[in-house]
This record gives sequence, C-alpha cells and structure tokens, in this order.
Amino acid sequence: MVYWLGNQIVQWAKIPVPGTVVGMILLFVLLSAGIVKLEYVQVATDFLLKHMLFFFVPIAVGLMNWGGLFWNNGLILAAAIVFSALVPFFAVGHLGQKLSRSKKV
Repeated sequence: MVYWLGNQIVQWAKIPVPGTVVGMILLFVLLSAGIVKLEYVQVATDFLLKHMLFFFVPIAVGLMNWGGLFWNNGLILAAAIVFSALVPFFAVGHLGQKLSRSKKV
C-alpha cells in the first residue's frame, strides 16, 4: 500500500525521485507518528533482513562481467571509492565539531 502510494505521489507531483524512495519516506513518517505500528511490518522486515545477502548475489554476479574494467582501472576505481567515502566522513565530522562549538557559546 505504501509502495503504491509512493508511486502515485511521484506520478501526481511529477518529482524526479523514485516512487520507492517516496514510499520509504512515507513509511518512516507513518511509523514515527505511530499511525503504522512496528508490529504490522515486523514479520516482513525480519524476513528481508535475514535474507539480505541474497539481494547482493545478482549484483556480485553482474560485476563479474566487468572484470576487465576492474583489472585495467582497479587502482583508479579504488582511489575514487576511498575518496568518495572519506570526503563525507570528514565533512560531517567538521560540521559536527562546528555545531557542537556553537552550542557551547
């Protein structure tokens, strides 16, 4: 129901966001507001979390088709991954320190 509603909102509002993302945000709001009880979704979420590894198998198999790209450009790709992981890490840390200093004043 929330999935369907998220897709309908995206089609109606013509926003460039996937309906699944809007549906997840809507589900979060409904859970936070207490409109939807956690017990209603607990069984499904437990099942999905328990079997989450299976969702990554198709991705890993698909990456095997790109083995040549990874072999030829592995160092560049690794550097890009590390850089793109570290930049937000340090940016959030810096922002957190600035915000914590401003609250002490």
